[in-house]
Amino acid sequence: MEQMMKQMGIDVEDIDAEEVIIRTAEHDLVFSDAEVTKMDARGQETYQVIGSPEKVEAGSAGGTGADDDAGSSIPDDDVELVAMRADVSEDEAREALEATDGDLAAAVESLE
Repeated sequence: MEQMMKQMGIDVEDIDAEEVIIRTAEHDLVFSDAEVTKMDARGQETYQVIGSPEKVEAGSAGGTGADDDAGSSIPDDDVELVAMRADVSEDEAREALEATDGDLAAAVESLE
């Protein structure tokens, strides 16, 4: 089978995936024990995921904990600016920005 696919110009590669997440509007599907195969047929890449997913709340899957504010819409530059101007921690600055819907001046004023 593999030789026949090569003759047709299809390259097959197994991917050592730790986790696969499929996001939908309603929920996330998390495959933690997935077998992933990548097929390249003349430049068109196709991925096959085999496994049993766990259905979780939309947007709650993924992340390594490296960026706790991944879901925040407040830019890090704004947080740093407010923290510096108001002489507070970045966590306090982020909270103030979220409370003021990202308004820099209002956040600094609320912290002073």
